[in-house]
Amino acid sequence: MTEYRPPFTITNEILSNVSSISEKIGCITAISSLEAKPHLRKNNRIKSIHSSLKIEANSLTLGQVRDVINGKTVLGEKKEIQEVKNAYTAYEQLSEIDPYNIVHLKKFHGIMTKYLVEESGEFRLGEEGVFDGDQCIFMAPPARFVPQLMRELFDWMKMAQGDIHPLILGSVFHYEFVFIHPFSDGNGRMARLWHTAILSKWKPIFEYIPIESQIEKFQNEYYEAIAKCHVVGESTIFIEFMLQQIDKILDDIFVQLRGENEHLPEAVKKLLEVMEYDIPYTSRELMEKLELKSREGFRRNYLHPAVKLNLVRLTVPDKPNSRNQRYVKI
Repeated sequence: MTEYRPPFTITNEILSNVSSISEKIGCITAISSLEAKPHLRKNNRIKSIHSSLKIEANSLTLGQVRDVINGKTVLGEKKEIQEVKNAYTAYEQLSEIDPYNIVHLKKFHGIMTKYLVEESGEFRLGEEGVFDGDQCIFMAPPARFVPQLMRELFDWMKMAQGDIHPLILGSVFHYEFVFIHPFSDGNGRMARLWHTAILSKWKPIFEYIPIESQIEKFQNEYYEAIAKCHVVGESTIFIEFMLQQIDKILDDIFVQLRGENEHLPEAVKKLLEVMEYDIPYTSRELMEKLELKSREGFRRNYLHPAVKLNLVRLTVPDKPNSRNQRYVKI
């Protein structure tokens, strides 16, 4: 019996992106240990969860997602809040995933869809399609074929992991998984989680790189790439798209790590250490965190240099002295 191989072509663009990503990962690792920065890790994980759920129409804001994860009361739909809790539980166990184990896939689908889906942790029994209004634009393979298709996909991954670069393998899996649509719900979330798990086994730093947030920025292009692959019958276009997005998100990580650069003034480094990303702070709150008394000293030594270096932004940039002014780490 011929072994199954998902159809795709390794193009020059794919090879170029693999080379660029590998080089950037090496540079990021040399600059700083991302794994050793808990604030950065947690913020990136929250971004991953918020973006992955937003792609699936979860309406909670980034701040609300952060509050749910931090155990605060959030006014919102019970289902959406549960989606956040489930996703956080799954992402927190990311390092425990064996991405080549189909039993792990079902287990983590059970975590991701707990209390939300009747067939949680099990392959779908019914037929699934993607609709644009009343028009079916894609029909997934019949449910009776799902177990066989998933076995073939995982068998191929196990066989190919030593020969095909993880960056390519992860993208192929992502597309094939979406095509098979093995679960009644949660397929997009699981595809993105598993893609990250595959990359994390190659380079653990990927646990803390929010690829999902980059996909969410280019959500239309993401679905267009998938649709084009459905038409041509292979995943090359999707591989190229995903590698482009991974390459771009690594540029953002460079910006994040600038705030940790040892060449920054000590006062600026201290300011950045007490700030979480995307959280607006008043000057009084920041002074309290830094245990400072002098407002002038705070502005001169801490705040103004950070703003000048484009590491902190003003929420009311046109009115620097506004009573409503807040400061956000970027």
